[in-house]
Amino acid sequence: MQPSDEALVTAYLEDGDEEAFRRLVERHQDRIFGYLMGMVKDRATANDIFQDTFVRVINAMQDPDGAYSHEGKWLSWVMSIARNAAIDHIRKQKKWADMPHDPDDGRSFWDTLEDDSPYADEELHRAEQREWLDEHIEQLAPEQREVLLLRQETDLTFREIAELQDVSINTALGRMRYALKNLRKMMEDSDKASLAGTKDS
Repeated sequence: MQPSDEALVTAYLEDGDEEAFRRLVERHQDRIFGYLMGMVKDRATANDIFQDTFVRVINAMQDPDGAYSHEGKWLSWVMSIARNAAIDHIRKQKKWADMPHDPDDGRSFWDTLEDDSPYADEELHRAEQREWLDEHIEQLAPEQREVLLLRQETDLTFREIAELQDVSINTALGRMRYALKNLRKMMEDSDKASLAGTKDS
């Protein structure tokens, strides 16, 4: 049985077990890096922010006055640091802006995509569709995009996402609603454009 995150955290903090910390990073690095990639859309930049994130994590965990104390929520805590590092970068690039929001049931776009997509069972079309999604997700308002990325890449709950974004859970759910609505509109517009192109050819 694999040790829990908290068991590994304890081993690192109390015993100085570097291997325990390495296992923590390896366990969650794909989720964290995937989120950062979605935020900045550049592998080199995402890698820099990833490294910066774990410098901050190590410093915070080793700081006797600000040591990690979020028992049972290590990934959420690290994600908050990764998010802050990403936002620091985005703000420097002048790409961050606040957007309005509204409550909804908070279903992930990916949770409903398979049922709605005519190509859900075909690997090639799924890959093409994911490429299409990546292009259009980039066009979403930053906070809508972030909710989608957090749900898809990290599997955090909406309550955890709300805590990361420092908003109410209804606000986080509302951002998902707008993202879902906007992506579906993009899909409809894309389908119409494809049909128009077919008729013209």
